[in-house]
Amino acid sequence: TKCLREVPGCIFVATNRDAVTHLTADDEWAGGGSMVAAVSAASQREPVLVGKPAQFMTEFLASEYGVPPERMCMVGDRLDTDIIFGQAGGMRTVLVLSGVTSEATLHSKSNLVFPDYYAPSLVSLRPQSPVAKL
Repeated sequence: TKCLREVPGCIFVATNRDAVTHLTADDEWAGGGSMVAAVSAASQREPVLVGKPAQFMTEFLASEYGVPPERMCMVGDRLDTDIIFGQAGGMRTVLVLSGVTSEATLHSKSNLVFPDYYAPSLVSLRPQSPVAKL
């Protein structure tokens, strides 16, 4: 935090603000966002986000590979980063329920983020597997 407070032009870069992360389905740990919050509070600076849901990656992929976002599909297990990232970038979105977000959370009355589709897991996205549309 000293550099952020005292070095002119020092940039605070963070990949995400995830409050928690899951190493396994049963283990929840403090995510990178918890450390970002601590550094932000101590330095009184906000980071430049380069990971989801910031659009840095969308812009790079579109530019580097010539694929417009409407031809991309974001598949992820988090509503608050993966699905928001895809929606903000103009992509179709698929939520897989094999990670952070449960089906109960997806259908919760308090949930405000809805993917275009959802599926039990990545494996279930094979062509012969059913995928639910919201």
